[in-house]
Amino acid sequence: MVTAAPPRSPRRWSRAVARVAEVGTILVATGALALWCSIPKTGRLADENPVSTAFIDLRRDQAAADGHPFKLEWQWRPLGKISRYLRASLIYAEDYNFYRHDGVDWDAVEQALDSNLDKGAVAVGGSTITQQLAKNLYLSPSRSLVRKLREMLIAFSLEDHLTKTRILELYVNVVEWGDGVFGAEAASRHWFGHSAQTLSPAEAVRLAIALPNPIKRAPNVRSPELTKKSVRLIRLLRMQGLIDSTQERTALDAVGAPEEAVLPAPGRPGSGQAAGSAAAGSAAANPGRPDPAQPGQPDPGRPDPGQHDPGPVEPTRPDPEAAPDDPIQQPE
Repeated sequence: MVTAAPPRSPRRWSRAVARVAEVGTILVATGALALWCSIPKTGRLADENPVSTAFIDLRRDQAAADGHPFKLEWQWRPLGKISRYLRASLIYAEDYNFYRHDGVDWDAVEQALDSNLDKGAVAVGGSTITQQLAKNLYLSPSRSLVRKLREMLIAFSLEDHLTKTRILELYVNVVEWGDGVFGAEAASRHWFGHSAQTLSPAEAVRLAIALPNPIKRAPNVRSPELTKKSVRLIRLLRMQGLIDSTQERTALDAVGAPEEAVLPAPGRPGSGQAAGSAAAGSAAANPGRPDPAQPGQPDPGRPDPGQHDPGPVEPTRPDPEAAPDDPIQQPE
């Protein structure tokens, strides 16, 4: 006669669960410690420029693996030697809240997650300029949860040790703008034949919208979608007072939007309503958008290489209730 084994006592089950929880806690703590120890020392970047980046090394290795020569175009420039049009356009296009977050824009991350879930994808987007700098300097373009966590931790470290001005200076000097083309100076000379300090508003906008995919969206690529993005950035440059009506007209024509109307001059009766109508199709006007009747700064004109540069431009704070699919107010 075979007798059934007696059931395990509740005490034995509780001990087993406790042991599993203990092992799990140790594994999680060990992984977190390893992740933290992998974060590079970013404090040295406060007064040292990088001699290379992870992306430059990656492109060099890829070229070698394919048997192709690798020609690096990379010239470092201080922030004051880079067009304010480009600096402002990059912030408008990539990270509207750059001057207000601590390295990660959690609202943008939440909206990117919601968008990914709606599309059935799991990739996390909504990267800030600080996160993109972390990726370009230390990581790779691959997508994984661990890499994203490292990117966030490095972004926090960059924000702890560097000023916003320095972060922006590093970013515009290391971001990729073509095959072997890194940084604003090399990009400006490669695509337009002159220095980054003398970029026109239209040229600056075309460089800004090339990110984050400088191959498919290179400045010499034209499409209705890219033209629409260009118009939105030009509208913001005008609304912030960085360009005047003549420069706006020239820029709109240069990006392939001659049918777009120029915004009315500030202070003209009814200009607020007219501006909203003019920008409705291209700038997705909403209450949180900078008011074209209240420009942020006087028109600096095209930068003169011999003139003092006033430094980076901080955009007007956007409305938190703005539409989440607005590419101007949401990083890509």
